[in-house]
Amino acid sequence: MSDERIRVTAEMSRTAFQRKVVSRAPANEVMDAAVAFFKERGYRSGRTGRPNQVFVMGGREGILPRVTAEILVQANVGKGKVTMVTISGFGEGLSVHLAEYAASLRVGGTRRSVDAGAGETAPTEPEG
Repeated sequence: MSDERIRVTAEMSRTAFQRKVVSRAPANEVMDAAVAFFKERGYRSGRTGRPNQVFVMGGREGILPRVTAEILVQANVGKGKVTMVTISGFGEGLSVHLAEYAASLRVGGTRRSVDAGAGETAPTEPEG
């Protein structure tokens, strides 16, 4: 393997992001929100030919010639019939955006995170 290839592979491993998140929103709503979330941040995003899957692609970040991610959405998981979202990708900047997207799903579902714009949700304080 060439020296360049070894450096690119090491960078992909260093910036890799993988996480599973549970959402109460329907699968179609989660996928539409994911596409909008990443398009707002300058990435190409859309549904793939596979059912319940979203792609995210971007240009050069650091030494990586391009960055990619995929989001797999599984509906009606478990007793609670929740939506399981599997997020996987790599890239210095993209990993940060993937983490923001995962956090936005945890905060309050897709409606609140998309309406808030760039992840600007105010923390709620407990009453009492």
